[in-house]
Amino acid sequence: MSQAIARLGRRANASDYHENLNIGPPAREVKKHIYYTATHPPMKIVFLDTETVADLPEELDKFSQLGQFTGYRATSPEQVVPRLAGAQVVITNKVVIGQPELDQLPDLKLICVAATGTNNVDKEAAAARGIPVRNVSGYSTNAVAQLTITALFTLAMDLIHLNEAVYDGTYSKSPSFSYWRQPYYELGGARYGIIGMGTIGRRVAELATAYGAKVVYYSTSGRNTDQPYPAVSLDELLTTCEVISIHCPLTDATRNLIGQAELAKMKASAYLINVARGGIVNEAALVAALNDGQIAGAASDVFTTEPIPTDHPFLNVNERHRLLLTPHMGWASVEARMELLAGVRGNVGEGW
Repeated sequence: MSQAIARLGRRANASDYHENLNIGPPAREVKKHIYYTATHPPMKIVFLDTETVADLPEELDKFSQLGQFTGYRATSPEQVVPRLAGAQVVITNKVVIGQPELDQLPDLKLICVAATGTNNVDKEAAAARGIPVRNVSGYSTNAVAQLTITALFTLAMDLIHLNEAVYDGTYSKSPSFSYWRQPYYELGGARYGIIGMGTIGRRVAELATAYGAKVVYYSTSGRNTDQPYPAVSLDELLTTCEVISIHCPLTDATRNLIGQAELAKMKASAYLINVARGGIVNEAALVAALNDGQIAGAASDVFTTEPIPTDHPFLNVNERHRLLLTPHMGWASVEARMELLAGVRGNVGEGW
C-alpha cells in the first residue's frame, strides 16, 4: 500500500486522499482504486442538496468509493457551515457558497456544482482561497431537446384537451368517429427559429429537421455563426417563424430579450417555447400577448422565480390550454441525472 501511495503526485493534496478510484461505469469517469491510510484518512465529501437526485441512491452510493460521503436532501443557509466542518469537498446544486461560508471553512479544497450554472458560488472568493469550482455541462442536452419538441406538439395538437375530451364524455357524444376542436398543422415545411444555437439548440435543430422543418437561428452572442443552418436577425426570426424555441443563457444581454415589442412581431399562428431560463421572456408581456391573441400559444419550463409564486402572471392567463407550464423538469431525465452525477464524481476524482 505504501508503494501505491508513493506512486501518487498527479495533483498536490488530492493525492493524499485517492488513487485508483473506481467511480462508476460511464466511460467518461476516471477508473482508479481507493487506498486509505492511517496517515491520510479518506477525504470528506458533503453533498448539501441531493433532493433532485435522491431517487438515484445507487448513483449517490458511488461517491462513497471516493471518500467519506454524506448527503443531505436539503440544507438551509444556517446549516451550511456546520455540515461542511472538516470537509475537503462540497457538492452543491443550488445551495449558496459565499465568502461568509468560505471564511469559516479552512479545510475546504474543492467546490463541485451539480449543475451547469455556478452563480450560487462566490467564485472570486473561492479563487482567492485557491479553491477550484467545477461544474458539469452537456448532461441534459437530449432531455431538454426532447421536452422542447414534446411541448410544441402538446400545444399545437391540443393534446391535453383531447385527452380530457375522451375521459369526460365529449368524444362519446361526438356525431363523428373523429374529434378535435382546433386544426393542427404538421411541422414539416414550417420555419423553425432557434434563439441560441449551443449544444441544446443544435440538438433541437436536428430533431426539427428530422420532421422536415426549415431551421434558422439567431445567435445571442453574435459569435456562434459557423452552423449548418441560416443565421438571421432577431427581427427576421420573430416575423417569419411558425415556431420559436429559446436555448440561450440568461445574461444582461438576453434579460427580457422577448418583451412586448418582440411578441407583437410574431405571427398570430406562432408558438413560443422557453426551456432556457426565466427572465429571457418578459412573463407579464407573454400573458398579455396570449390574452390578446397575438400568438397561438407558448410553453415555459422555466420561471424568473422558482418555484413559481402563487401570484405569478402566468397563472392568470385567460386560456390555460394556450400556455403549457412545466416545473423546470426538462433537464431531469434519469439518464441526464445519472450523467450529471457521473460528471460530479469525475470532478471530485480530479482532485484539486
